[in-house]
Amino acid sequence: MKKSAFYILIGLSLIIGCVLMLKSCIIQNPKPEECIVVKVKVTRITEGGVKDIVFYDDGTEFYYINRGLEQGLNLDSLKTKVLNKTVTLHLAKVLGGITSEHISQMTLGDEIIYTEFSE
Repeated sequence: MKKSAFYILIGLSLIIGCVLMLKSCIIQNPKPEECIVVKVKVTRITEGGVKDIVFYDDGTEFYYINRGLEQGLNLDSLKTKVLNKTVTLHLAKVLGGITSEHISQMTLGDEIIYTEFSE
């Protein structure tokens, strides 16, 4: 095999590998069994990113609902409902089981505040 063909093959392999790795980071149709469940006391809520809703805990962690403001959620009503309360979050896993900050479901007691899970 010529050197140039070898380098083309290596380059294509790297490109395909990068595409597959990035695709594994995209969260689509999460399922409860593919999530980590954590309890968090929400101490602050802000808008972040592109219409995301960001929830901060009493430490240094944050979690977000992707495009939550486009999905009918409202910052003021969320502040009234969950601020300074402990919520249960289902956080999606990505890239080999690493836990993301992406909220797939948020509950307060038995009430589902937000969910991406299909019934």
